[in-house]
Amino acid sequence: MKQPPIDIPVRAPAATSADDTVLPFEIAALDLRGRVVRLGAAVDEILSGHDYPLPVAKLLGEAIALTVLLGTALKIDGRFILQTQTDGPVRMLVVDFRSPGTVRACARFDAARVAAAIEDNAASAGALLGHGHLAMTIDQGPDTNRYQGLVALDGGSLEDAAHEYFKSSEQIPTRVRLAVAEEMTPGGRYRWRAGGMLLQFLPKAPERMRQADLDPGDAPEGAPIHAVAEDDAWVEGRSLIATVEDVELIDPALSSERLVYRLFHERGVRVFKNVPVAAQCSCSRENVEGMLRSFSPEDRDYMVEDGAISVTCEFCNANYRFAPADVS
Repeated sequence: MKQPPIDIPVRAPAATSADDTVLPFEIAALDLRGRVVRLGAAVDEILSGHDYPLPVAKLLGEAIALTVLLGTALKIDGRFILQTQTDGPVRMLVVDFRSPGTVRACARFDAARVAAAIEDNAASAGALLGHGHLAMTIDQGPDTNRYQGLVALDGGSLEDAAHEYFKSSEQIPTRVRLAVAEEMTPGGRYRWRAGGMLLQFLPKAPERMRQADLDPGDAPEGAPIHAVAEDDAWVEGRSLIATVEDVELIDPALSSERLVYRLFHERGVRVFKNVPVAAQCSCSRENVEGMLRSFSPEDRDYMVEDGAISVTCEFCNANYRFAPADVS
């Protein structure tokens, strides 16, 4: 029996957009799905809580936006962790997203090398990251196996790394745009904003999901390499997201709905319920105390300074002090 068509409400896009939200959307006519993230207080709380040089803070803000885009797409309870490990001035970025919508993040860097890069006008994302790898980990808890995907970082940006990850690991045509900047408040204070958009081609028809064969390897020289032409729908979507400017992703006067309508209104775009996001660290005095108790008495003795053991959380800078007898 043929089902009646689903009545989808049609309305004008919202004029305003709430910060710290992710807006999922769909362009059914092109088999495209995507998400837009807008971060205000959440990213400002994380970045302002550390005395990072501006290029380092901007790079970590991009990593936060990317992680939130990917983490909120998961249909499971758990954690999505993005981590870089490289030989660049910023040797490590860690962003920990916990469903349904909390995030924390930190960076490790060589202050002298970062300062030199800034002085030489060579503080681009690719230059700061250098060469190494980016790991994306899904952790559903102690009773399940972790899933981890790796992608090489070869002097490119986080956008480049995300494109390569989806191409090689997920084999899903994907484009990502990320933007981070400071804005001045009416009171004269600067605060951080971040935004991002992810677009993926997810065709429902099997014939539109064709992939090129694997590299022929030891085939004779001159052997033809199998190639599949890009689908017109993906070419259109990829071309449209390439037109998005940084300011459009972080402008508080341009809502997420208006942005996706601006891009895809000719094909018709459907939006779904916003997903809220908040900055929240999972550290606590009880957790730190449990961690210290796991060390041997000899190891704890080495930690004592001025009669106490002091532990500072790298994510939120919270400091916890313990008398040695309290954790014995």
